[in-house]
Amino acid sequence: METRLFINGRYEEAHGGRRFADIEPGTEAALAEIADAGADDIDRAVAAARAAADHGPWPRMSAEARGKILNRLADEIEKRARDLGLLEARDVGKPVSECVNHDIARAARNIRFFAAQAETWTQEASFGAAKFLGADLRLVNVTARAPLGVGAIIIPWNSPLMLGTWNLGPCLAAGNCCVLKPSELAPLTSIALGEIANAAGLPAGVLNIVPGQGAAGAALVGHPGVDGVAFTGGVATGRRVMAAAAESLKRVTLELGGKSPNLVFADAGLKRAAAGVARSIFRSQGQSCVAGSRLLVERKIAGDFIPLLLDEIGRLKIGDPLDDQTEYGPLISAAHRERVDGFVREARAAGAEILGEPRRDLPERGFYYPPVVLDRVAPDSHAVCEEIFGPVLTVERFDGEDEAIAMANAGRYGLAAYLWTGSAERALRVGERIKTGMVWVNSFFLRDLRTPFGGARQSGLGRQGGRYSLEFWTEPKLICMTYPEDDANG
Repeated sequence: METRLFINGRYEEAHGGRRFADIEPGTEAALAEIADAGADDIDRAVAAARAAADHGPWPRMSAEARGKILNRLADEIEKRARDLGLLEARDVGKPVSECVNHDIARAARNIRFFAAQAETWTQEASFGAAKFLGADLRLVNVTARAPLGVGAIIIPWNSPLMLGTWNLGPCLAAGNCCVLKPSELAPLTSIALGEIANAAGLPAGVLNIVPGQGAAGAALVGHPGVDGVAFTGGVATGRRVMAAAAESLKRVTLELGGKSPNLVFADAGLKRAAAGVARSIFRSQGQSCVAGSRLLVERKIAGDFIPLLLDEIGRLKIGDPLDDQTEYGPLISAAHRERVDGFVREARAAGAEILGEPRRDLPERGFYYPPVVLDRVAPDSHAVCEEIFGPVLTVERFDGEDEAIAMANAGRYGLAAYLWTGSAERALRVGERIKTGMVWVNSFFLRDLRTPFGGARQSGLGRQGGRYSLEFWTEPKLICMTYPEDDANG
């Protein structure tokens, strides 16, 4: 596997040979030693992207020509799907079936989708009349969209290739060049994109990949050669990114954390809702920004619904992430496992109760943590209010729509919500009042890539998807042309 920086079309060591250990969550053993980018390496990567943006062919190609190369890049991802999925399963700890069938497949789809969007995205023109210096003139106002320039893309460890291409796709399709900074906890499939880019014929300098620790991300965000930053991660880091970008007035989009509620009403199909709630939180072991980590269930059906939910959880197959039958793997690190357990310990000390029989089928090795359902948790407790980013579901009960909405809107996050109901009218009525960027009804994480993805309140800033992404990665420019009224017909 490749473990070096990818700068200007070549793999290189970090300055001074700096490296850090990448630990495999499923075995707790060292998986690789990764090149550790420092500020000097960030300078080289940004310089390569800047030269490609200012003097290279990529921004000057037609959208169709760029699309051909990007579609070849998607082809190369699909050719390597099994290998990339195994690599990501080892690096992240997610089940390989989820990596191959969802994350890697979606990575290729992201690239293809934005290549097509850029090809069909037309620029605007308006026509009118005006007087200037005593002459009657016809006006043509063209809104052109030029590439922003150099983008910095910083992604987390939980779905690196999918999230990386979700930002790379529109950035590159719009004609920008970029520097991609993957998380130090799971950088391997991102690093592999360098080889894939070369195989697809992407010009040197258009894509640069700089694995590194926190200092590398800070150097990238603050670099004067960067024009825009797309960051996906936690709220605290998002604040620092926004503050650093403000120094040079960089454009920023932030996709941050969530504490997404599942609202289960009495008129829902309870068995389907139980399966949906279980997967909304325990897919990826709860390590997802859109994880449905709060269960708000109508009080009069709680006694029927919770046993169905516990039954669904009990059927989850926990095991080796490299086994195609595994549905639930380890957490990303020992430190993260301890953090998740800290929330559970604190809640239990305050009187919370763990529902269901404890899982005793956890593998001996690996950073495994069992799925947990916490009942009788205080509404102002950390377990309810803070993003745990792990396999912990809290239970709250409500007696009517107004109470359910008030409970769902409590807290500082606003990324997603899930409604389980048999009434379309209720779904629309409640969905409009919940303060989130996205609402799913009787489903989990199904969406058309043309629609906006992003959060409200402290869950983020800006939207991604379809034209929203292309608008972020381009600079609108007015070009106003005039010609005399009497020359209108030549």
